[in-house]
Amino acid sequence: MNIVPSRVFSGLYIIIDCVFLLILGAMLFFSKRRRALFFGLFGGLLYFIVDYGIFYRALGARIVQGAPTGPFLFWLSMSYGFTNFVWIYLMLDKDEYRVEWSVFIFFYWISEALLSENFGSSWPVISISRTTTSYHGVMALILIVGYLILIVENIFLKKKINIPYLLFIGITVQLGWETALLVTGIRQSGIETLVINSLIETNLGLPYIYHIHKYIDDRFGKEKR
Repeated sequence: MNIVPSRVFSGLYIIIDCVFLLILGAMLFFSKRRRALFFGLFGGLLYFIVDYGIFYRALGARIVQGAPTGPFLFWLSMSYGFTNFVWIYLMLDKDEYRVEWSVFIFFYWISEALLSENFGSSWPVISISRTTTSYHGVMALILIVGYLILIVENIFLKKKINIPYLLFIGITVQLGWETALLVTGIRQSGIETLVINSLIETNLGLPYIYHIHKYIDDRFGKEKR
């Protein structure tokens, strides 16, 4: 199955999104959620390695029109990589304000798309797409191996990992992103892309992120605020 996620948007979207990222980063820093902040930066760099290094350079699956590819993919990776990893970390922390953080992130995604559409008509139009035939199978393998490890830990090591909660986080974060793109008209493909991407693309990392998060908490204790 070749799902082709694509987006078309005004260049103003990038400026508005950078403002959002600065606001989100400042809120995390001054509210002493600095692990989430640094984990988000790590996520952005990881997304860039995957998107630019693997999807674009190695596989030729990523296409960018209307912007220089390298700088554009760095922004794109830092944008959604940072935001997704921050959101995931706060949810794994069971942050007391995780509902407020979730509302802020989701509705900013919606708002920045609508603002750029309304006020960005004179800005250059950017379009991006990527094919998925060459790697969705690998993603599915990473997903099943990760959750199999959690299942084995629960059954044979008698751990009490809340697998439904991890599934909820993994699916919800990507679903929020995909829904915001779809309802604002930035995502050109439809429901099939939303469903497949939401089940696989962010969710595949949750078992591994869970163990990283647990190691940090076990090693350094809960973050003091």
